[in-house]
Amino acid sequence: MSEVFEGYERQYCELSTNLSRKCSSASLLPDGDQKKEKYSEIQSGLDDADALIRKMDLEARSLQPNVKAMLLAKLREYKSDLNKLKREFKRISSSDAHEELLESGKADPNVVSGEQRERLAMSVERINQSGERIRESRRVMLDTEELGISIVEDLNQQRETLLNSRNKLHGVDDAISKSKKVLSSMSRRMTRNKWIVGSIIVALVIAIIFILFYKLSHH
Repeated sequence: MSEVFEGYERQYCELSTNLSRKCSSASLLPDGDQKKEKYSEIQSGLDDADALIRKMDLEARSLQPNVKAMLLAKLREYKSDLNKLKREFKRISSSDAHEELLESGKADPNVVSGEQRERLAMSVERINQSGERIRESRRVMLDTEELGISIVEDLNQQRETLLNSRNKLHGVDDAISKSKKVLSSMSRRMTRNKWIVGSIIVALVIAIIFILFYKLSHH
């Protein structure tokens, strides 16, 4: 298994446990700055968890197919866990916002001033604008994530191609080494044969000279 993935996994598990604990404690806090600060911490933690999920996804997709399948299955569980945490945070924060609106309406249940209506309209508009920005940011994030995954897959394919090419080059090197050995062996045999032929020729020349000398000496 990838050590990089395991590192991200440990960070996510610690962060998930911490977020779950913070959601439970935030729901018990009285309304005020302390509760808002806790909500801000939870939102920041959820953003960090999202980033870790994306990193784990990219790392898993860069590994061999058998390892990748196992890690992606595990990653789906973490995504489901993160979605549960987001729903829990949305539930407690929405509940507090609803109670705040109810309490603000208790001051005058029958009459809502023009100023209150204006503030409410501005609040709704800001919420809509924030929601649109969040949706746009999410679209950009998803596009970027898909691009990153596509790049990682392309790099994987290129790595496989390079590995195959390297294996083929190793095969060619082995063939060249064997050819060199065969040529060296043939060269040694040719050199040895030259010495043998040369020795035979010298022996024949000596024999002919000896025969001629013998014949001439007996005439």
